[in-house]
This record gives sequence, structure tokens and C-alpha cells, in this order.
Amino acid sequence: MNMTGFSDKGLVRSSNQDAFAIGTMDDGSHWAVVCDGMGGANGGNVASRLAVDHFSASLKAGYRSNMSESSVKNLLEAAVNAANIRVFDKSRETKELNGMGTTVVAVLIIGSTAYFTHAGDSRAYCFSNGELLQITRDHSIVQSMIENGKLTPEEARFHPRKNVITRALGVEESVNPEFNVYDLNPDDKLLLCTDGLTNYTDNEGIASVLAENSENPAERLVETANKNGGGDNITAVVIENK
Repeated sequence: MNMTGFSDKGLVRSSNQDAFAIGTMDDGSHWAVVCDGMGGANGGNVASRLAVDHFSASLKAGYRSNMSESSVKNLLEAAVNAANIRVFDKSRETKELNGMGTTVVAVLIIGSTAYFTHAGDSRAYCFSNGELLQITRDHSIVQSMIENGKLTPEEARFHPRKNVITRALGVEESVNPEFNVYDLNPDDKLLLCTDGLTNYTDNEGIASVLAENSENPAERLVETANKNGGGDNITAVVIENK
């Protein structure tokens, strides 16, 4: 597998509140995590970095070879909860950080199976046979409105409450992450990203970049979002199943 990641503050924001990490286990399994912080410039930066660091540490500490699907689910949930508790506690230790939080989307790839966990509106996609499939479901107000038939997906992209999420790390003492499993085909590409990419690049644009077979597709995706306005922090991680 080939993994690339890239993060940029965009063209409007003064700081980058996104964070990410990628890695490989001793047995060759791969993992990645992406977080989009919120709660002011300092709070967002702290929340996303803490979440990435504690998620990564918990994942690596608990991982073992030949885990069952239920064990992987428990491992990912434990890693999310470890990150959640750390962000939650930190937000209460320092007055200036009160109310901070972060989204999270992560993947653990064992063999040809990808296991995902997420909370918030940072997303995971799979690009397979020329088609882009969204694997995760946004935990957001507008996604609920789409599912209730009150908005179309296109209307949701421009809705004034599109950034209001219903799940996040660090906001409460516990969090309920979602878990997804996806079987990879040869040459599939996985994408983890923050909404700074998806708000400024449509599915067609993302698919076009992933079809290029460029040396650093993550950086190319960020460049595309910046060309389209770059109104938010942008982070992308691309994992190519070669």
C-alpha cells in the first residue's frame, strides 16, 4: 500500500485546526486518522492534535495480529474513547479551551479489509473502478435533514447550518462513534478528509484527482480545494491498495 497525507490552512483561515497521522503496524497492517478541530484558533488546534495523538497511541498499544472483526471494532471504539476523554478533560483544565472539540475519521486496514470509525462530518471514501463511494455518513444537522427528505444533497452543500455537527470528540464525557467495514479490491484508493476538502471540491473533482495516479494525490486534492476558494482548513489522506 502507498499512503500519502497533506494538510493546509487554506486561503482564508489564519491557522490550521486539522491534524492527521498515518502508520504501519509490525505485521504490515496500515492505519490513518484525520481530525478537524473546533472551538477557536487555540482550542481547535489543541483538540485535533490531542485526539490524533491519543487515538494513535491507543490504537498501536491495543493492536495485535489476527484480530476478529468484533475485536477490531472494540479496538477502534477504545481508541476513539481514549481520545475523547483526553480532549474532554483538557477542555476543562484550561478556561481558554472550554468548549473545544474535534471530529474524527480513521481506518485500520488488515489484509484486504478496511475498518472505519468516525464521529462528525470528516469523511471516508473509496475510489474503485472509476467511481467514488462515500463510506461514512455525516453526523450533522443537514445529513439528518437529507435523510428526513427535507433537503437534497445539493441543497445541503450550501445550507447555512451545514457545519453544525451532532457528534464530536471532547464535547461530552462519552461519544458514540460509528463503525463501518469495507472489502478492498486491487487498485482501490481510500480517502480520509475534512470538510475543507468536500465543501470546496465536488465528487467529480475528487474522482478526477484520484484517477490521475499522481505521486502525491493527497497534496493534489488539497491544491484543488484551494483553487476552488480554499475557505477552510483542508486535510486529505489517500491510501492506495497497490
